[in-house]
Amino acid sequence: MKLAVSTLGMPGEGLDRAIEIAAGGGCQGLELRLHPDTGVHGGLDAAERRSVRARVERAGLEIAALAGYAKVCAPGPDEPVVEALLTDLRLAADLGAPAVRVFPGGDDPAVGARRLKAVSGTASALGTRVLVETHDHMATGAAVAGLLAEAGCPDATGAIWDLLHPWRHGEPPAETLAALGPYLSYVQVKDAVSAEDTTPVPMWTGSVPLEESGELLRAAGYDGWVSLEWERTWYPQVAPVEEILPGAADWVRRFAL
Repeated sequence: MKLAVSTLGMPGEGLDRAIEIAAGGGCQGLELRLHPDTGVHGGLDAAERRSVRARVERAGLEIAALAGYAKVCAPGPDEPVVEALLTDLRLAADLGAPAVRVFPGGDDPAVGARRLKAVSGTASALGTRVLVETHDHMATGAAVAGLLAEAGCPDATGAIWDLLHPWRHGEPPAETLAALGPYLSYVQVKDAVSAEDTTPVPMWTGSVPLEESGELLRAAGYDGWVSLEWERTWYPQVAPVEEILPGAADWVRRFAL
């Protein structure tokens, strides 16, 4: 497993500070949230893209993924969603990122499958992938796996297992992992007060089944990215991410192959 940290946990911090935090926290990578506030987004020109990539690489880090906000199953016309996906995939290619995170944003897998197919050729040509997170309308592994199966483009798509959401929607970790199976491409780790209160807390102090999930991933031979998604952007009262990173690093060390 390789450890990354999401810039979602660094509101108000620029890229250089995010790089400093990641490198100082023992990470191998950064998960970059795509938003004007972070300085990384689809509106960057060619020189700005080269600068982002160079600064990350100069620190000895990789960009593990871009955290985009396209909603592949959202109701409405396909064109705006497809265009948003293509914009993010092109940015990922320019930055050297292997994948773009997306949300389901709706509960109709046929809609999402159609859009994923529409961008699959471009994604493959660029050497990037679209990763659907277990989130919102498709919070379980079973739901995301159903979407990806219907899309039928495994070379261009994959799944992100956010350890919080399937569990808080009643899907045990073993069932999540079994459902995601070959689609699993990325893991987001975090801890929270409870299934009802998702306020972030330091690793090992909340209720998310971190031990069980880690054991399952190790037994399955998972050796991909694990990203600490510390949601300080949404919960500004919680501790700075650099105080939480040691717990995430410990989790990765404990369950790495």
